[in-house]
Amino acid sequence: MTGRVLLVDDDRAVREALGQTLELAGFTAILAGSYIEATDHIAADFPGVVVSDIRMPGKDGFALLDHAHGIDADLPVILLTGEGDVPTAVRGMNAGAFDFLEKPCGPKEFLAVVEKAMKTRALVLENRALKREIRRGDAAARLLVGTSARSEQMREAARAAARTAAEVLISGPPGAGTAKVAEVIHLLSAAAMRPLVKLSAAAASPDTLADAFARAEGGSIFLDEVGALPPAAQFALVELIETHPGTRILAGTYRDLAGETAEGRFSADLYYKLDVIRVRIPALKERPEDIPVLFRHYVAIACEQSDLPMPDITPETIAALIAQDWPGNSRGLMNAAMRFALGMGEVETDAAGQGLAARMARVERSLLVEELRRRQGNATEAAAALKLPRKTFYDKLARHGIRPEDYRF
Repeated sequence: MTGRVLLVDDDRAVREALGQTLELAGFTAILAGSYIEATDHIAADFPGVVVSDIRMPGKDGFALLDHAHGIDADLPVILLTGEGDVPTAVRGMNAGAFDFLEKPCGPKEFLAVVEKAMKTRALVLENRALKREIRRGDAAARLLVGTSARSEQMREAARAAARTAAEVLISGPPGAGTAKVAEVIHLLSAAAMRPLVKLSAAAASPDTLADAFARAEGGSIFLDEVGALPPAAQFALVELIETHPGTRILAGTYRDLAGETAEGRFSADLYYKLDVIRVRIPALKERPEDIPVLFRHYVAIACEQSDLPMPDITPETIAALIAQDWPGNSRGLMNAAMRFALGMGEVETDAAGQGLAARMARVERSLLVEELRRRQGNATEAAAALKLPRKTFYDKLARHGIRPEDYRF
C-alpha cells in the first residue's frame, strides 16, 4: 500500500524508527518533531493519515487532533500513548481519533492500524474527487470564475437555488453580472432544456411580460433590474406568477428592494413573491484575490475572439489592478481586459477614493494569496519566495485573515 503518513513525535529515535518502518512498507513518511512543524503539512485533502504522539512539549497531540479536524473532519489521526495509559486513550477516541497505539508498538501492529486508516482515507478522497469532477463540469464552475471563498459561496448559492423551483432574487452592485448568475441557475435547474427568456424590466409592460411567459414555455424568465419595473407591470407580474406556476422568475437588481418596498416605491406583493431564494454577488472590492484570475480570464476571451496572441500580464499590472476599487465590478474589469488585449493602453492605476494604506493592504493581501496558491498552501515555501521571516509572514496572514490550508490541494 502507498500513501503519505505524517508522523509527529518529539523523540527523534522513535520518529526515525517508525519512519523507517513506514518507508519499508511502501509509505511515504513525513517526519515532524512538533505541533508547529506538523501543521505546515496538514491540508483539507492531505493524501494520507496522521500519526502523532500525545505527549509533546508545547502543544500536544490533542491540539494537533483538533487542528487536523478543524481543517478536514475526515482526516484519520492515530494517537500514540504511553503503555497502560487507558484514560488518555479513551479521551483521544472520544475526541475523534481514528485509533490509538501504545508505545512501544511492534511494526506489524503499527502497520495494520496505518493501513486500515489509509484505506478509509482513500475512500473519502475518491468520493471527493468524484464530486469535484461533477462540479468542475457544471455551469457554476465554468461561468462564475473566481477562487476566493466568497466566489465559492456564490457558486454554492446558485447551485442551491437551481435545485428548487422557487423564484430567485439575485442582488449585487452595478456591473456585478446578475444576468450571468441567472443563466447559471437556469442551466443547472430541471428546466435547463426549456427556454431562458431575458427581459429588461424598465421596458416591460403587462403585454411584454405576458408574451415572455408564453415564450418561456415552463422555463425561466430573467428580469434585468426588476426594481425599474413600471407599476402597471408590477401588478401584472404578480398575477402572471400566480397563474403560471411552471415558469420561474429570476430577478436581478442592484437596488435595495426591501427599502424601496418599505417606502412604497415597489409593490410589496411582488417583492414577497420574488424574495424566496436569495443569491448575492459580492463586489470585487470584497474579493480582491479574484481580480487577477478574472482579468486573465477576460483577456484570454478577448484574445480568442479577436484572434490575437495572449499578452504578457506582469506583476506590476496585477498590482495596479488590485489597487483599484472597481466600482464597475466585473463589467469594469472586463472592459479594462478588452482594452489591454487590444493594446489600447496600459491598465489605469488611478484608485480614487482610496488612501495609500488601503491600496497597499489590498496589494499585499493579493500577493500573499497568489504565492500561497502557487506553492499549494505551503507557508514555509511561500514565506521564502517572498523573502519574509516566518513570523512576519504569519503575522501578515493573520492581519489579512488568510489561512494557508485554504490553498492546499
